[in-house]
Amino acid sequence: MKKKIVIVGGGSCALFLACQLDTTKYNVAIYEKNATLGRKFLVAGDGGLNLTHSESSDDFLKKYSPHSFFKKSFTKFSNENFINWLNKIGIETYIGSSGRVFPVKGIKPIDVLNALINIIHQKEINLFKKHEWIGFDSAHSLLFKNQKNNLTVKGDFFIYCMGGASWPVTGSDGDWLTKFDKIGIPTLPFEASNCAFKINWPIELINRIEGKSLKNCSFKVGKKLQLGEAILTRFGIEGGGIYPLSPSIRKEINDFKKAELIIDFKPNLSEEVLLKKLTAIKKSKNYSQQVSTLLNLTPTQLLLLKCYTSKEVFKNPKLLVIAIKKLKLELKETGPIDEAISSVGGIDLKTLSPHFELQSLSNHFVIGEMLNYDAPTGGYLLQSCFTMSSYLANYLNSQ
Repeated sequence: MKKKIVIVGGGSCALFLACQLDTTKYNVAIYEKNATLGRKFLVAGDGGLNLTHSESSDDFLKKYSPHSFFKKSFTKFSNENFINWLNKIGIETYIGSSGRVFPVKGIKPIDVLNALINIIHQKEINLFKKHEWIGFDSAHSLLFKNQKNNLTVKGDFFIYCMGGASWPVTGSDGDWLTKFDKIGIPTLPFEASNCAFKINWPIELINRIEGKSLKNCSFKVGKKLQLGEAILTRFGIEGGGIYPLSPSIRKEINDFKKAELIIDFKPNLSEEVLLKKLTAIKKSKNYSQQVSTLLNLTPTQLLLLKCYTSKEVFKNPKLLVIAIKKLKLELKETGPIDEAISSVGGIDLKTLSPHFELQSLSNHFVIGEMLNYDAPTGGYLLQSCFTMSSYLANYLNSQ
């Protein structure tokens, strides 16, 4: 007689897991509280579905914080393995200029989602939509409620794929934390990641910089350095050059109530080169305009320099060059978690076996964003979900 696997959640992590499970060996059922599957997957793909990244395995792993828990599973199912698997099911991909991997033109997020759902239908996996998990019974079977009644669901293996606490509009609101707390499973509060960070801008600066970007800069917090672009908002700063710094920023804010962001407006030019360029300044002409022209500074960069340096510093070429290479901004807090791209917190990694099984609750497994780890934007979060799903499926198929 087949054993039963119960999957809680109907996002991309759960769907990919179901695609990999051996249904000649198991009866598989997916329980999803929404009326549709993969809502967050579709929202994430709005404007371009970044499935994974093309960089080397060593560099790929370094993007995760921590990355040690993920190394073993990634060696079994890497970004390259994922791309090959997508091609096999008819989802062709291409590598963008940034190294990110996307479906080829004409393939929409809904097409990728439907490809996964079609496999699930072919494998005759049971789908139960509008079934919300409400906790455990005394025997650790699962309790659900639907539109009509409450029901108890028993199984041989239980796998939780309910996501974190970002984008609650998709149903991923992290309200499952209390259910694990009640049975003694250690959890950590959710915090925003890949999000905006608050800066108390001077009032006179806000309207002039709102919506402006800082391109081709480097951003540093502590020892962590990131090249890229940032967007300035009324709230503070965000963007691809800031998101990978989230773990470092969050730690400094938690430890010191603030984090110091150091911006290098000209990361490809040394202080010596910049200073040499400024020797062409003529006293008879507009100083600010000459600085902007000689160093190719944008109006936004010039505004920030004037606002965050004294007149004496700005007029002194040596001190100005230092400010250009090391402009300091103070970050005060993270943006709202419901506006964040992802979250950290959830199930403590220390509570898991190497196969993502809860050590204190046999045959119960947790994967994906429910776990307390950090991944930057660029396809890393989706890849981690697919990697864990594949690794766990292979483990269960071998039992």
